[in-house]
Amino acid sequence: MDIIWVVLIAIAALLAGVALGFFIARRYMMSYLKKNPPINEQMLRTLMMQMGQKPSQKKINQMMRAMQNQMDKK
Repeated sequence: MDIIWVVLIAIAALLAGVALGFFIARRYMMSYLKKNPPINEQMLRTLMMQMGQKPSQKKINQMMRAMQNQMDKK
C-alpha cells in the first residue's frame, strides 16, 4: 500500500514539474521576443526591396508598428 502512494506522489510531482517548466519557459520566451524582436527595420527594408517595392521610411514605420501591436496583443 505504501508503494502505491510513493508512485502516485512521484507521478504528481513529475506532472507538476512539467507544467511549471512549460509556463516558465513560455514566459521567458515571450519576454525574450519582446526585448529582441525577430525582424528589425533593416531586415524589413531588405525584404521589401527583394519583393520589388521601394521602401519608404513611413511604410517601414507603419509595418513595424503593426508588428509591435500584434506582439502586444499576445
